Amino acid sequence: MRAGLWAALALAPGLAVAQALELPAGAVRTLSETEDPGAVAVATGPWADGALPLREVEGRVTREAWRVPGEAGTLGLLAPLRAQLLAQGFRPLLDCAEAGCGGFDFRLGVEVIPPPALFLDLGDWRYLSAEAPGRAVSLLASQGEGAAYVQVLRVEEGVEAPGDAAAGAEAATGPGAGPGAGPGAGAAGAPAEAGPLEEALRARGHVVLDGVAFASGSAELAAGGEAALGALATFLRADPEARVAVVGHTDAIGALDANVALSRRRAEAVVRRLAEEWDVPPGQMEAHGMGWLAPVASNLTPEGRESNRRVEAVLLP
Repeated sequence: MRAGLWAALALAPGLAVAQALELPAGAVRTLSETEDPGAVAVATGPWADGALPLREVEGRVTREAWRVPGEAGTLGLLAPLRAQLLAQGFRPLLDCAEAGCGGFDFRLGVEVIPPPALFLDLGDWRYLSAEAPGRAVSLLASQGEGAAYVQVLRVEEGVEAPGDAAAGAEAATGPGAGPGAGPGAGAAGAPAEAGPLEEALRARGHVVLDGVAFASGSAELAAGGEAALGALATFLRADPEARVAVVGHTDAIGALDANVALSRRRAEAVVRRLAEEWDVPPGQMEAHGMGWLAPVASNLTPEGRESNRRVEAVLLP
């Protein structure tokens, strides 16, 4: 039996029955979320002359990620999906891979679902975007050892917004969130409201724990971050069924293995703090480290490296 159907991927306005994309057998969905109304920035061309051409499409947005076992490669994985889109009336906008897309600059300009739902190998990925009347879709595939990951972002019954989309990271804990500010402020263990952090976590699937920081090269938590930690703790204690992965990230200074190990130790420190000082059940949390594999900004500037040094909470199914 074939697995991994993306129901309603090609739903046209007014149709009651949706067409679907079919993935290879064994595909496992690792994330699914819907935002209505929402917006997705679809790349319409490669990075060139210091800019990435994007088209922002608004409507009912669905974000999904899939893990596909095997070594089919990104081209082998996306080629049949591209054929299915053509059969459903979509017109390709962009079909490229790595350097042909614009490399690292392109990767920073498009939306990428974070790990653990999706793992992106910076040296082996492929992007495809397409449109049809009232619909748009983008696919991103990356091949890893023994498995590939596929991301689908789709907009149904959408309308193009005026102007180009602005690429960049958004503070996931909401406007004004930070140490001592917003609904989550308070001393460790004190009551707090999850507020904007919970809303962002449920809507987007991940949030940056604003204010959580460490000394250089250390896994010892520095002062700050109580607002975000308190909000996350309140959310988890209020919903015993909820589970999160706490994921550490570093800048690109130093070897990958060392940075992955450091980022994991930092994530483990956050998990311990939440368990010991905020009374969050350990079974609702797990710790992971990504090192510098999932940047949100350029590592060529001090400001970019600072943005990349972060800890995120990822909502698990």
